[in-house]
Amino acid sequence: MKSQATTQTMKPATAAKKLGVYLPATPAEFQEGVVSRAELTELQANPPEWLRTLRENGPHPRPVVAAKLGVSIAGLARGGVTEALTTEQIEALKDAKPEWLEKERATQAEVRKESARLKKRDAERAAAAED
Repeated sequence: MKSQATTQTMKPATAAKKLGVYLPATPAEFQEGVVSRAELTELQANPPEWLRTLRENGPHPRPVVAAKLGVSIAGLARGGVTEALTTEQIEALKDAKPEWLEKERATQAEVRKESARLKKRDAERAAAAED
């Protein structure tokens, strides 16, 4: 008896997250359907015009906004940014340099520095344990 392989599919929200785009800004047919793994791979390899435009101009989801601003998602929330932003809005925020953004960038830099210190420490401990 031979079993048929089923095609793995995902909800549009999952696909949008994997593509790094804001779901409400995607075309209706994308939002209303399901996306197979093969379709997702094709979208990543050969993005259609709507996907290229969204990635370039936005609106961008919070993880992308946070990355572009160099802060955490929690930092965005503390700064009062709860909505998706366009590339133009992100650039305007960078240019305006509000106090909360500078503070959150500094916090993020400290977090990265501490993470690097801990990673180095753990690597040194692991090397010492091997000896």
